[in-house]
Amino acid sequence: MTLQLTGIHHLTAITAEAPANVAFYTKTLGLRLVKKTVNQDDTSAYHLFYADGEATPGSDLTFFDWPTARENRGTHSIARTGLRVSGEKTLGWWQDHLKAAKVTTGEIADIAGYRSLDFEDAEGQRFRLIDDGGSGASHPWAKSPVPAEHQIRGLGPITLSVPDLAPTESVLTQVMNMRKARDHASPDGNGHVHVFEMGDGGPAAELHVTVQPGLPPARQGAGAVHHVAFRTPDLEQMHEWTERLTKLRVPSSGEVERYYFRSLYFREPNGILFEIATDGPGFTADEPLESLGERLALPPFLEPRRAQIEAGLKPLA
Repeated sequence: MTLQLTGIHHLTAITAEAPANVAFYTKTLGLRLVKKTVNQDDTSAYHLFYADGEATPGSDLTFFDWPTARENRGTHSIARTGLRVSGEKTLGWWQDHLKAAKVTTGEIADIAGYRSLDFEDAEGQRFRLIDDGGSGASHPWAKSPVPAEHQIRGLGPITLSVPDLAPTESVLTQVMNMRKARDHASPDGNGHVHVFEMGDGGPAAELHVTVQPGLPPARQGAGAVHHVAFRTPDLEQMHEWTERLTKLRVPSSGEVERYYFRSLYFREPNGILFEIATDGPGFTADEPLESLGERLALPPFLEPRRAQIEAGLKPLA
């Protein structure tokens, strides 16, 4: 059987305003802060994880807190993050809710085969709420300010911007075993979008690649996406992916133990950072489900430095 990724695992973005970030994503978007930890490669920075009520893989939206200027938008980048909700009535609820919160929003429209609503957070992070038809499991958060039937169900699709499709398509199809599903004009008229799917397909397992050769290269900053991660079920298949990248001579990080999952990082030819991550062990590895995100969580190798790390972090409230 061909080795398959099963969907989007998480997406990691950049904020320069951690307290405002927590307020917006928990109070306005109604997501659950499931892990308050630090960037394992830069312990002066928070790494904040938001997800659904049970912190399920595929619902994780995460942020590095870095003091940086705003992103310069352009190509060679992850340009928009899809957030799945259920039903057009829910899209209408979100449109009213976001406008009441003075959030920059578009209009509900058909985009890439889905009823959709675009919006941006205060730092310019670009999102697209899409109606996934209620497919798959849902895990609402009981303490969310958003009614259970309207809560964000998970990630997907994710949209990339590249100047040249061919090298990216080669990696997606020949290395990562994705399937070319369809293509369509970009909703803003700037470029053409090619849709690739993995696993069982559907919006939770789609990557949309917009070809935009006329744009300058993006420069990451606040409001940008750092990387996107794709799901693999377990360590056995992670080892197979590591072996596959090595065999195909794709430079990678090698397997990295992130404690909540095992990771493998590499860049596609247009420079966008990809990660393959295991579904487990998950965020309950060091905290009970009922109290996720309530205290600073550190992986065992950082625990001896807790006092030093906590002293270097700014308050979130």
